[in-house]
Amino acid sequence: MEPPAGSAGVTGSLRSVIRHAVGLFQARLSLALIELAEARDAFITVFVLAIAAIVAGSLTLIAVSAWIIVLLWEPLGGWIILILALIYAMLSVLLGRAAIRLIHEGRLGLPQTMAELRQDRDALMTEDVR
Repeated sequence: MEPPAGSAGVTGSLRSVIRHAVGLFQARLSLALIELAEARDAFITVFVLAIAAIVAGSLTLIAVSAWIIVLLWEPLGGWIILILALIYAMLSVLLGRAAIRLIHEGRLGLPQTMAELRQDRDALMTEDVR
């Protein structure tokens, strides 16, 4: 028995849609993998630079703090240590808030891949409506 005349066209169309969907998925996957590799490399570089900056900054902070304590010990006595501790605590809070703001803004994600996936979703949803 032969299939109806229209079924070959439907089967061919279905195969074409599936083939294009797989191709689209592969393209998005490769874009995501490339972005992940770039993000990994950038993260490692930033991490190493951040550690070096933290070490250098800590040494500078220790030296400047010691200089301030020696300079102001006579007029303020031990209070200078408390004053410096409060200043450093306020600075820590400000830096922590800045880091949290970056996280909430979504700067750690994969912006190009997410934009492409949104476009694909929108295109597929508008085609389904038709």
